[in-house]
Amino acid sequence: MQRRFLLVSLMFFTGLLAACSSGPVKRVSPPAASVQQLTVNVDGSWTVLLRLQNYSSVPMRFESAAIQMSVGGTPGVALIAAPGISIGPASADVASIALQPSSEAKIAVANALASRRSLDYTLQGTVEAAPEDARSRTFKIDTRNTLSPVPGLDGVLR
Repeated sequence: MQRRFLLVSLMFFTGLLAACSSGPVKRVSPPAASVQQLTVNVDGSWTVLLRLQNYSSVPMRFESAAIQMSVGGTPGVALIAAPGISIGPASADVASIALQPSSEAKIAVANALASRRSLDYTLQGTVEAAPEDARSRTFKIDTRNTLSPVPGLDGVLR
């Protein structure tokens, strides 16, 4: 009799514990953006590979980015993209952006490439992203980093 009571009690508490669990925790963390590569094309335009980093524990859909990029202290390069990509949890992907930079920005990058030195840049703006099953949210981006010339690849900074 006591053994039967113990077995029924164990089954009851196991069922109760299983009912209380809600599965893995879903955290939505602010994403990050950085420049993975900047390529100066023959016509003077740039191709920027914008790296989008998802720090959330769920996949995120990146819908748009509106970011101002400053290179070498010169403002005014707009990175506008609608990547429409889904990035898995704790992963990253890149969006390619073709743009026509300002004269000041062209000079700053040309000087860095000619002297083979690194170049400081900042990104300030917003990225719209959302978990796969939710509304999009706007996240602020404020990044400071450097790019360096790539040996053997003319006109490329990473």
